[in-house]
Amino acid sequence: MNSAREMLIQQCTAARAAMLTLSSSKGGVRNKAISLMADKLQEDSAYIIAENAVDIENAKAKGIKESFIDRLMLNETRINAIANSLRKVAALDDPLGGGSVWTRPNGLEIKKVKVPLGLIAMIYEARPNVTADAAALCVKSGNACILRCGKEAIKSSLAIVKSIKKALSEAGLPEDCVQILSDTSRETATELMTLDGYVDLLIPRGGKSLIRSVVENATVPTIETGAGNCHLYVEKSADLKMALEIVYNAKVSRPSVCNAAETLLVDRAIAAEFLPLVKEKLDIVELRGCEETTAILGGIKAATEDDFFTEYDDYIMAVKVVDGLEEAVAHINKHNTKHSEAIVTSDLSKAERFTVAVDAAAVYVNASTRFTDGEEFGFGAEIGISTQKLHARGPMGLAELTTTKYIVHGNGQIR
Repeated sequence: MNSAREMLIQQCTAARAAMLTLSSSKGGVRNKAISLMADKLQEDSAYIIAENAVDIENAKAKGIKESFIDRLMLNETRINAIANSLRKVAALDDPLGGGSVWTRPNGLEIKKVKVPLGLIAMIYEARPNVTADAAALCVKSGNACILRCGKEAIKSSLAIVKSIKKALSEAGLPEDCVQILSDTSRETATELMTLDGYVDLLIPRGGKSLIRSVVENATVPTIETGAGNCHLYVEKSADLKMALEIVYNAKVSRPSVCNAAETLLVDRAIAAEFLPLVKEKLDIVELRGCEETTAILGGIKAATEDDFFTEYDDYIMAVKVVDGLEEAVAHINKHNTKHSEAIVTSDLSKAERFTVAVDAAAVYVNASTRFTDGEEFGFGAEIGISTQKLHARGPMGLAELTTTKYIVHGNGQIR
């Protein structure tokens, strides 16, 4: 057995042992731990920010683009936001227990309850906030977790976990229920994907290359998350002023996140009027257009077919003129990653057709795709946004981190 696998098995074994205490703890104890996590992150913010500054310096030295530096960066405002998110998780109802009860004609009483999934592994990239969100959601739902972040965020994430472990200990829960890998090598990540019998669920959160690696190598159960080639379709009846603001927000507010819009589809009937407004409003965005778009705007780069499949994570947007709703839907279903899609329209029948026909985890009518987020959906935080259909789809909060157990009481029944 190689050293990377031995190390992983040791950490997973410790996490699973700690999970026995965590999963049987009272909801109030878990809530206390998460509230303390928020407190410790704020108390330790100077140390966390200092460690994050080293990550940022290293990333810049490697020539990482600015949009990814933004995802990596922590400051007092962002740490306070993470802490507030954790407090919202603590305030949510306990996802464990509960359930329905019924009695069969033979007298058996059957109860269906919610229980933790087990040991959840996460592989993610340069997003240190994911470290805190994942730990809090797993603790709240009674799951142990083992976290493997990208090398760009390792010092930040280690600092965050240090604060989290202090909170767990102070709350009377075992520190080992939250594990983080200090080794960010590809070998260790691949080994984590194959720890059958130790890992109950693997959640990759990142770009296409990470998702592809997990799909090709994982032997443990996985949920695909993160890849976001999101579209906005401006239908001919749309309020163009509203549409312009939605396009701007969906593309420009944070272009590096998975719910940012990457492609704009515009109905041919309004293209000549609307596209110049887009070019003026999105002046910091590089537009790459179809033949009709380039004819209307002039001076912009022609889009290739690959451009319409691309998640840019940057100030770049592909633009295509379409001949109505059905062409827009067909384009989206061919090119999207099943994440988030939006229509801007004043026609209710078109809106209803769009929401039914588009295959995606979240479909918006007259709103920005940027709302596909656990906190925005009222989940406090999210462990990822599932782009598949089993067992979870869309932002994954507490409910998606549980499974079902049937508890059956009898008085001697046999079959």
